[in-house]
Amino acid sequence: MSGTAVDEEDFSAEYVARARALRQRVWPVALGGRAAGLALLLALGLTPAGAGLVAGFGDTWAGRVAGGALTLVLLPQLLALPFAARTRVVRSRFGLVTQGWGGWAADIARGLLISLPLVGGALFAVYALAGATRWWWAWAALGAAGATVVLSWAAPVLFEPLFNRFTPMPPGPLRDALLALAERDGVTVRDVLVADASRRTTALNAYVSGFGRTRRIVVYDTLLDTAEPREVELVVAHELGHVVHRDVPRGTALGAVGAALGVCVLAAVVSRRPLLDLAGVGHVADPRSAWLLAAVASAGGAVAGPLGCAVSRRVEVRADRHALLLTQDPAQFIAMQRRLTVANVGEPSPPRALHALFGTHPTPVERITLARAPTWR
Repeated sequence: MSGTAVDEEDFSAEYVARARALRQRVWPVALGGRAAGLALLLALGLTPAGAGLVAGFGDTWAGRVAGGALTLVLLPQLLALPFAARTRVVRSRFGLVTQGWGGWAADIARGLLISLPLVGGALFAVYALAGATRWWWAWAALGAAGATVVLSWAAPVLFEPLFNRFTPMPPGPLRDALLALAERDGVTVRDVLVADASRRTTALNAYVSGFGRTRRIVVYDTLLDTAEPREVELVVAHELGHVVHRDVPRGTALGAVGAALGVCVLAAVVSRRPLLDLAGVGHVADPRSAWLLAAVASAGGAVAGPLGCAVSRRVEVRADRHALLLTQDPAQFIAMQRRLTVANVGEPSPPRALHALFGTHPTPVERITLARAPTWR
């Protein structure tokens, strides 16, 4: 168990039992899905099966690259569907899902329409470079870094509107309070928008999205419908902390460097003859090595994941401190954390190992403990 005890004043024993029950039903399925996905990649990437699958798309270079992209996107998605569907059923039983199965399927289709061009473009670029120069890995590393930066900008501008509708928050005291909060924090925002999250979930959230002139405060309609205005301000104050501390540009820069280094390590690993022999290909420039590339990249991502989560938790603690300093309202901060936790059926103090491996935020108990401590002042 986590090292911080749950205070009955904050979360009742009945609620803790309910949140634990959700975790015990969801996490085995989620972990099973992750394990199955990684097993698929290793099974096809470290055996000739993946090369044979790609070869089935014909003898042309372009056909095999396209086939590699198509199979890399579709097969893991198909394998993940029963795990995702089961998780959705469980979450529905706990009142967390409002979207119908048709809408869920449409979201998956939208995700595929985004993933296919991105993966296809990446593979065409990598194999074109690998066939043209022995320094392909250096150019691919630069391309990965640049793509990370571009996607970080494009996500809020191009991709978010594909999954949610955003409408301006009507003029009123809350909108004025949020804009005044941003102004007091020295953050320029273009607008305050409301996302129609309620058509998918009952979860509560808000965030600050975009860069420069595209920056906007986005509030879930579920948060507006259930939280007190002061609690909404505190959620936004936390998100403004990310802007003030330049967490998105820093994260983008770190992601770009990580992507470039990852490509360099990936190139060094997949160029080794024993791995190429396992995959049944003669050279990494052969498009039939697509599954080998994906298998090694996924294994590396699984190893690096806990480190990324640890960094994320540190960043989130800093944003919490910022929200407390900006609002000087620890009592409402605690109330907000309780509301978010209960609405999302989050476990106040999850098992330590699970949190260390996958937790991107401090636990609710840790966040409440921070608000009660004198050190944030």
